[in-house]
Amino acid sequence: MIVEQLSLVDFRNYAAADVALTSGANVFVGRNGQGKTNLVEAIAFLATLGSHRVSNDAPMVRDGADAAIVRARLAHGERRVQLEAQVNRQGSNKARVNGAPVKPAELPRYAQVVLFAPEDLQIVRGDPSARRRFADQLLVQRSPRMSGVLADYDRVLKQRTALLKSAKARGVRGDALATLDVWDDKLVTLGTQVIRARLALAAELTQPLVDAYSSIAGADHSPELVWALSVDGADPEEDAASAATASDASAVEALFRSALAARRTAELERGLTLTGPHRDDMLLRVRGLPVKGYASHGESWSVALALRLASAHLLRAESRLGDPVLILDDVFAELDADRRSRLAGLVADYEQVVVTAAVEEDVPQALRARTVRVEAGRILEADDD
Repeated sequence: MIVEQLSLVDFRNYAAADVALTSGANVFVGRNGQGKTNLVEAIAFLATLGSHRVSNDAPMVRDGADAAIVRARLAHGERRVQLEAQVNRQGSNKARVNGAPVKPAELPRYAQVVLFAPEDLQIVRGDPSARRRFADQLLVQRSPRMSGVLADYDRVLKQRTALLKSAKARGVRGDALATLDVWDDKLVTLGTQVIRARLALAAELTQPLVDAYSSIAGADHSPELVWALSVDGADPEEDAASAATASDASAVEALFRSALAARRTAELERGLTLTGPHRDDMLLRVRGLPVKGYASHGESWSVALALRLASAHLLRAESRLGDPVLILDDVFAELDADRRSRLAGLVADYEQVVVTAAVEEDVPQALRARTVRVEAGRILEADDD
């Protein structure tokens, strides 16, 4: 897959922008704060329906505007597809494919992107929400229907939690809240789908993760990836180190129901839903130790990059759209010379690679086929080497 043309209206710091891209390597160069990352954020939004920088859509809409427009012409071999997303400051977003209205959840069927960014360090060093977000965005790219499942789970979770808070305020205890059973059923049905999908993803990511880490770090540190499930007794939000894991997906539904029953009193006391995929964590280890708290800076970066490369490997292997677009957002400035060279070698054969950099010389020569200059929300020029 190749992005041939990107057009923006009222997106971040762009009142309007149009930029053409080519196959192979494309580099956006400009000082910090000029809008380079905004361009690649827009490309990635079409594939993930979210931002790698913020958890909600409003910041992507230019100040003073009610909505932003992202348009892209994609090439899948000889086929061309025009995608459009309207990102609303308030209310639901809208989408079009070749001019016809569709649900936004349809966009990832046509666009596949893997984005590396400095924020990826939070996947390995941050709180569990960063790892859940990484996994769920990849799930949506591999199976767009998961966008609806995840959205429905979040909706049921909010409604169930609101009921618990109301019950707490009224002093309701135990079996006196019969309506909770209805929400339990919905939570289990949707949550089981999410957990099973995450477990399957972890199993498929493991070997590509090991291979990518070895290629980036130049060492075999035996990286591991496993889910800690709250339905199996873990509470990663409070104590990931002692979390238990479950690998038998067929047992998830029974575990979920049992966990909800066991924690009902605690949930009513706290007014919170304490069990479900929203409380799970994806545990990462190297050399048998948790990455978070034990790995060096270089090891942490290698794990984060390896997760993205492993994601690209999965998408590349199963996609009928061709390679995913690889985006390296201000990554090379964070790497030493050896890791820069290794990373460039690993991505150079993808159909399209988009790089952002404040200093052009930070980008290995092999990825400098075409350079686009960016300044204060304006596309200045393109240089083809």
